[in-house]
This record gives sequence, C-alpha cells and structure tokens, in this order.
Amino acid sequence: MRRHVISGFALAVMAASPTMSAGHDLSALQYPAAARGLVVDELHGTKVADPYRWMETPGPDVAAWVAAENAISQPYLDAIPAREAIRTRLTELWDYEQYGYGWLDEKARVPVKRGGRYFYVEKSGKQNQGVLYWASTAEAPPRILVDPNTLSTDATASLADYSISPDGRYVAYAVSDGGTDWDTWHVREVDSGRDLPDLIRDTKFTGVSWMPDASVFYYSRYPTGADGKADDQQQVTVYRHRLGTEQAADEAVYSTPENPRHNPYGLVSEDGRWLVLVISYGFDSNAIHLRDLSKPDAPVMRILDKWDGLYDFLGAVGDRLYFKTTQGAPRGRVIAVDPAKPEAVEIVPEAAARLYQASLVGGHVIANYLEDARSRLRVYRMDGSLRGEIRLPGLGTVTGFPDAPKENEAFFAYTDYLTPLALYRYDVARDEVTPFRRPNVPFDASPYLTEQVFYTSKDGTRIPMFITRRRDTVMNGDNPTLLYGYGGFDVSLTPVYSPVYAAWLERGGIYAVANLRGGGEYGAAWHEAGTKTHKQNVFDDFIAAAEWLIASKYTSPQRLAIHGRSNGGLLVGAVMAERPELFGAALPGVGVMDMLRYHLASANAYGWSSDYGTVEDPEQFRALLAYSPVQNLRPGRCYPPTLVTTADHDDRVVPWHSFKFAAALQYAQHDCANPVIIRIETRAGHGAGKPAWMQIEDWANQWAFLAKHLGMAGGS
Repeated sequence: MRRHVISGFALAVMAASPTMSAGHDLSALQYPAAARGLVVDELHGTKVADPYRWMETPGPDVAAWVAAENAISQPYLDAIPAREAIRTRLTELWDYEQYGYGWLDEKARVPVKRGGRYFYVEKSGKQNQGVLYWASTAEAPPRILVDPNTLSTDATASLADYSISPDGRYVAYAVSDGGTDWDTWHVREVDSGRDLPDLIRDTKFTGVSWMPDASVFYYSRYPTGADGKADDQQQVTVYRHRLGTEQAADEAVYSTPENPRHNPYGLVSEDGRWLVLVISYGFDSNAIHLRDLSKPDAPVMRILDKWDGLYDFLGAVGDRLYFKTTQGAPRGRVIAVDPAKPEAVEIVPEAAARLYQASLVGGHVIANYLEDARSRLRVYRMDGSLRGEIRLPGLGTVTGFPDAPKENEAFFAYTDYLTPLALYRYDVARDEVTPFRRPNVPFDASPYLTEQVFYTSKDGTRIPMFITRRRDTVMNGDNPTLLYGYGGFDVSLTPVYSPVYAAWLERGGIYAVANLRGGGEYGAAWHEAGTKTHKQNVFDDFIAAAEWLIASKYTSPQRLAIHGRSNGGLLVGAVMAERPELFGAALPGVGVMDMLRYHLASANAYGWSSDYGTVEDPEQFRALLAYSPVQNLRPGRCYPPTLVTTADHDDRVVPWHSFKFAAALQYAQHDCANPVIIRIETRAGHGAGKPAWMQIEDWANQWAFLAKHLGMAGGS
C-alpha cells in the first residue's frame, strides 16, 4: 500500500519575507533554510509528497533548524512594545491560590480523605508548581508532603500524579522531568516525610492502586527494548509491587497479548476484594476484566468485554461493582454488576443531559450532568431514586467528588470564565454545602459578563458557544476577538477561569469558546459526529462560529484570531488552510499536523485512531488527506499571521508535527507578507507540569503577537 521514494534532497532556502502591511516593518525577518526532500508515499493509488520527512528524525539538521527558527521568533516577539506590559500583568494575575491542578484526574483535583487525614494540592501565586499537603483535620494547618519546586533548579520537574494509601500512611507520587509523559514513582511515608527505597520506572499514564493494608499496590508499565529503555511502541502489563522490594521483583499479573494494542490498568476495590482491570484502547469504548483477590488462584473474568461503550469504575458496595457507562446510553448512565450474575442492573438511567461524571459517596450516587456544557448536580440513593440537587454558585463547571462509598463528606470544585476555581465541602448526611477554600485574585470581574449563544453549522446542527466580554462592548464589528476550540476525544469545553484569559479581557479582547462536535458536551453521538470520516464537521462548526461572530458584529476577519492546542492545534491548522481569509491571526499550539503519519509516532498515538481513523483504511485515508494541515497548504495563497508553538520534550504530540507545518507554511507564504514564526520551548513537553514562569513567558509571546496583528494597544 505504501511506497517511499527517496532520491536525495533539494535545498530550498526561504527568501526574506516582505513587509506585511502598512505600519508593520518586517523587512528584517528571513526564514531559515529548510531542505525539501523528494520523498513520495503512494497510498491507495495516490501519490503524496512529504518534503519534510527528515524533520521526523532528531539529528544535527533538525537541531540547527530549530535553533535558527528560535533565533528569529523570540527577538521578533520581544520587539513588540506590548509584550513586557503583558508579561508583567500576567505575573500579577498569576499571583493567587490555585487548587488542584488540571493535569490530575478530575476527581483528584480536590481534597481526598484517607485514614482520617486530608490530602490536597495547592499552589501559591509565587510558586511554579503545586505542592501536595496533608492535614490531620480539614481545618488543621496543612503540612507539606511533596514539594516539586525543590526538585529542579528551573522548576521543570513536576508532580505528575499521586495516590494515597487507604490508611493514610503513605503516598506514592510520580515525578515528570522537563514535561515528558514518562514519570518515576516514589513512595513517601507521611508521618516522617521520608522516601522509602521503592522506585517505579518506565511508566506513562498509569495510576497506582493500593491494597487496603498498604502492603502492595498495582500499576502498569511498558517493557524495556533492546536498548534497555522503556518501549512505548509495546503494550503495558499490570504489575504487583510489594512495598520495600525492588521493582525487578514485581510480579506481572495481567496482560493482553492476544491484542497488542490493548493496554490493561488495575484498580483495587475499596474492600480489597476485587482487582478491576480496565482494558483501554481508543476513546469510544473499553473493556472490564476482573480478578477476585480473596481467592489466590481465581481466574480472570471478562465481565464487560463486548467493547460496546465506555465503562468508568466507581467502586464496590457489597457484592456489586458500580460503573458509569455509555453502553446502551450515549449520554451515560450508572449500572451495578454482580460478578456472579450475567445481567447488569441499571441504577441511574440515561437522562436528557450528558452524564459527565458520577461518584459513589456516602451510600449515594452523585451525578454531574452537562446541560449545554454547564454543570448540574443531582444526588441519587443506591436504589436509583432521586434524593435532590446540589445548588451551585453559578452556571459553570464542577469537578471533584472522589469516590468514597463509606465517607459522609466529599469535596468539589467550582469555576466559570469569571470565577476562579474554589473548593466546597458537601456533607452527604445533612445534604449541606459549605465553602472550603476560596482564592483572592487580583482581577475585577465586575465589568465583564459571559453569555451563551447558539449558532447553526453548515449542515444545520445547532452549536453552543460561550462569549466573555466587557458589558459595555459596542457591536460595531471592530472588536479584537479570540475564538478557541478543540472538538475531539470526547473532551467537553466547559467554563473555566484562567489568568491568561483575564489578561486578554483586560486588554479589550473578547473571548469565545465554541462547543464543537467531536467533544463530549452532548454525549457519545455528539462525539462520534466529529470523528473519522465525519471529522470535517468539526472544522465546519468552527468556521461557522467565526462567521457568526463576524455577522453578529462582534468582530471582523481582520480582528479575529483563532487558537487551539493539541487536537485543537490540528483544528486551527485545518481551518486556516481551508479558509485563510477568515482570520486575522492564528495560534496553533502543539498540534497534530500530519494526519497521514501521526499514528507512527508512538503506540499512544495509534490509539488516537478511534477519533481520527488511519491511512490504512481507504475511506479514512481520503478523509485525512482532505484536511491534514501539512498536506493542504498551497503556495500562492495568503495565510494569516501565524505563531506556531511546540516543545522539544513533547512525547505525546511529537514536535515534528509543528516543525513540518511551520516549514510548509513558510514555504507556501513566500509571496504573502503575513509572518509565520515558530517558537520551540526547551525543557517542556505537551503542557502538563509546565512551571508558572514558563507559562507566563509563553502567553506573553502569544498575546503580544495578537496585539501586533489584530491592531491592539501596544502592538506597534
């Protein structure tokens, strides 16, 4: 199916970019040389050129090109007058208490109670990384348990994950260095604050699940290759680690060699009886296997093995295991499974709104629904009867409620676009909510409002969009506006406060977030409508959002910027390739830009095929080729001013995606004055664990770039 024709390189040296437009002198901007190789793939009878294939292999040529690009991009950004003022204001806005941290599992972003003790992550405004604390009571002064700010001189070592033992005596915590997805697990004794000798390496994306007596925990890791390094092209195996022993002695307890793309992860039920094995592949379905740990020789039971939906394990009560699932319910429901019986029992039926999250707390099911991308909480008894609702401070986003079937209290977090994340405590027995932590922020939200609008996409589908702006905004079509989107992997874009967007609002910008298909806002059907051969729906939805903002006089093409990261970076790359005249600037971040080769980057990347499809299927290949950003840039077209951002340690969306896109865009742009620059961060990855100082510098660059090219104050 595929043929590579490599007949040498033809060196293409970019000419100096001409002046962009009146008032913007770019005569000194010259793009680095980028060799255009004669590589051609033949896919299903179609020949596809890939002139920048060499960028996929790290080496001196790639390093030289990266250094040359950074040598022009950062001086260009530093020269924008508004940049220093933006950086200063971002530093001020960052100075407030931040709870949780977005890279943790949503249920772990709030305090958890283990062994009568309370554990939570908090970051003061002056700190680069969040600190894990513990306290003997919810009101007691906290004590530092793990402070990642002390682990590296540049603050790029971060707390990637943690797991408290059920008795509260130990914490297993994972450290990521320089933004990589690879991490190393340590074990610390809570009382003494000392690390035990235990070290767990060769892991990505795995949690640690403890037995009740804290003597053993389960985790998943990759095998080592011939070079002695962990190989993420292979599948993981579940291991059993006994505290106080070497990792080499860990027992392999489960794998799925019959399907090498399936990855198993182990979760121990609270009573220690069940090892729940979550078999993962893709983002639309999984399987559940089960082992009875009370019987040493018990076989593994494949209790939910039809790959007919997603199953999220909530906990065990008595002989029943509880799951949130999309099986038979695209918007989600809660079921109970007795391993001795074949049929699941429905506890909470599917509702009109999407069941975003469910938790078992204090003998109740707490259901977090999304109604038009905003949270609504309902509490059910274990027999499925509705007890009532939990009132929220506004129309925003709720996360939290760690599963704790026997506890009578739980914590949750609330935020919206103008309200920084705050923590609340819910007393299950009394059905009472009380504030727990509220930050003091240096931002006055009173001049602003958030409105939700609905617009029609190309095929007539009704799409929601949040717009945050000043209350006194004049709808004259001349407001600088930033449109953000994602549209993939069942991810729901719900209201969240960020100092980044507070700074944007203060500079007179409008911030719009479109809830595109491909996300999870309305359940599995909404997600599937933006996947594989239907991916064009996502781009149509985003383009329709831009057209609606222009038609409704919020902005104009010259003053409209688009932004997205990761799958959202793909979104930006695809729509600017399709409709370049519609946008005044573009900010594609860590994007998946070569859709014909994304699946070859790592075993993790191949799992994205549940959303994207792959070139191995003829119909999916044609769909991918039709929108893949790298392959759809055309010399002679004029693309908007573009700042591409990526990082050299990104091992999730490898940086060659952005390298190839930037080189192709610079080549295509040679007759157009709009600048194309790429900023490649060092000592950073896909985004998780990025220290505050580095985030501030990054966003100062991006907002300064928009100030210049959207004609905002201080842009020139």
